[in-house]
Amino acid sequence: MLTRRLLAGLIAMTAIAVATPTFAQDKIKTVATFSILGDLVKNVGGNRVDVEILVGPNSDSHVYAPTPADAKKVGAAKIVFVNGLGLEGWMTRLVNSAGSKAATVTATTGVKPLKMEDEHKPGHMMTDPHAWQSVANAKIYVGNIRDGLIAADPGGKSIYEANAAAYLAKLDALEGEVKSAIGKIPQERRRIITTHDAFGYFGAAYGMEFISPEGVSTESEASAKDVAKIIEQIKKQKVPAVFMENISDPRLMEQVARESGARIGGTLYSDALSDPKGPAATYVDMMRNNIREFSAALAS
Repeated sequence: MLTRRLLAGLIAMTAIAVATPTFAQDKIKTVATFSILGDLVKNVGGNRVDVEILVGPNSDSHVYAPTPADAKKVGAAKIVFVNGLGLEGWMTRLVNSAGSKAATVTATTGVKPLKMEDEHKPGHMMTDPHAWQSVANAKIYVGNIRDGLIAADPGGKSIYEANAAAYLAKLDALEGEVKSAIGKIPQERRRIITTHDAFGYFGAAYGMEFISPEGVSTESEASAKDVAKIIEQIKKQKVPAVFMENISDPRLMEQVARESGARIGGTLYSDALSDPKGPAATYVDMMRNNIREFSAALAS
């Protein structure tokens, strides 16, 4: 009897072990360079992937300084997702210092890049890296993420394809929402100033004009001369509203709004998501937040 009980116990333990223990350990270790990209990877990878994000919520990828912990994450990853288009100037050094052998997937492959003025070199143009601000481009990201995951983990092909298809359907619906909301804003009011030039792809896709403060770097505190220049710009170009971004110091735009008479809009999410309890915890939430803010400040 004791032997039978022992055998039964061993069988039960084996069943439990088969059902639960190693799934988390078997997840594909991935790294995404910033929070928006990380959310897209999570939607495609689902429960099959473990996603580490280097530049977290409310943080600026442009000025990020990698840490030894980041090198450890990259070194342990099987696949690394980057935006490309010059966003992560620090990434090559990080990969080299980590001694990483991970496959690197550039999410913007196939995106038609736009140009923007280099805020550090007025008059000089550079590639605009903020391609995710167009939902159509986000769909390209999803396709590249799906293909990258399949290449790294062929056994998960059907899962990645199904997840990507479901998420692409959500993005189709989201694009309809964006176009509908912007379509309700009078054409002459679709002009705003933001704290840095991050919405070029949104403007090109949906018919809005985004103006960044001329000659003012977001990496340094604006001088009184800078503020005066922005106010003059707003009055000259008849800009109806100014907006702040979650990665920038809000005090500049608050002062500009007070002194120019332009309406101050809510917080926009440009280069990073909010924290999980905020209004832009996912890419879809981020885009919905932004169109709500545009509509509230510009529709009338």
